[in-house]
Amino acid sequence: MLPFFARLGGLLVGTCLLIVPPVGAQCQDLVLATTTSTQDSGLLDSLLPVFRAESGIEVKVIAVGSGAALAMARTGDADAVLTHAPEAERSYVESGDLVEGRRIMHNDFLLVGPADDPAGIRGADLATAMRRIAAAGPFVSRGDGSGTEKKELELWKAAGVAPERIGRREETGQGMGATLLVASERRGYTLTDRGTYLALRERHELVPLVEGDPRLLNVYHAYVVNPARHVKVKPREARALVEFLASGPAQAMIGTYGRARYGQPLFFPDAVKELP
Repeated sequence: MLPFFARLGGLLVGTCLLIVPPVGAQCQDLVLATTTSTQDSGLLDSLLPVFRAESGIEVKVIAVGSGAALAMARTGDADAVLTHAPEAERSYVESGDLVEGRRIMHNDFLLVGPADDPAGIRGADLATAMRRIAAAGPFVSRGDGSGTEKKELELWKAAGVAPERIGRREETGQGMGATLLVASERRGYTLTDRGTYLALRERHELVPLVEGDPRLLNVYHAYVVNPARHVKVKPREARALVEFLASGPAQAMIGTYGRARYGQPLFFPDAVKELP
């Protein structure tokens, strides 16, 4: 195992020169396909320089919806993935495209909207809130196949609402940060992960209106793209990154990230030895 965080107070930003590799060796790199929430929240900007300093591995981040990130694993266009769509992930594990998964962290989803709450969803149960939004609108969806959109569609189904019949539902086709800003401009409602909501709270005027329901749990997993199926991937580097994210010191960083600025962490460390 790589000596991650050998000196926690030491190097936070590294280069290949700092690692002092053997003569002739070069920096290694890998492609991480991940959801926009890990990028928009700034979490990866905090973690990845430490990983590079300790390992000499440069991570090229492709931040898209979870659906698109998983599709990159299926085509072998990523070496590792970090996503938050457990049901969708399961099919990729079963197909053999993803291996060596680790549960990394969680936060939760929020239904947010204008402070004056014209649809009257504040404090309502999830099904009632979704039906009231469907009747009053507008609702702004990511519409990008992300884990967040999958959760949104799950909530419409549980409420007995067909989203295609909602007159004031629009899809941005963009990430969580952009979708929050559009919803704010429209004085509409949206579903967001808490981390991105907090990270961008100075740029929008939305407030949490429904939260705390167990069905709003938002779990993130990291995987290695299977080299037995995709011969061009880099399993050594991908394994190093997954193990880093699940390591004790990285988990400690995840657990404190955002606390000083927002008064609460944006994510909660959740690493376990095996997936639930």
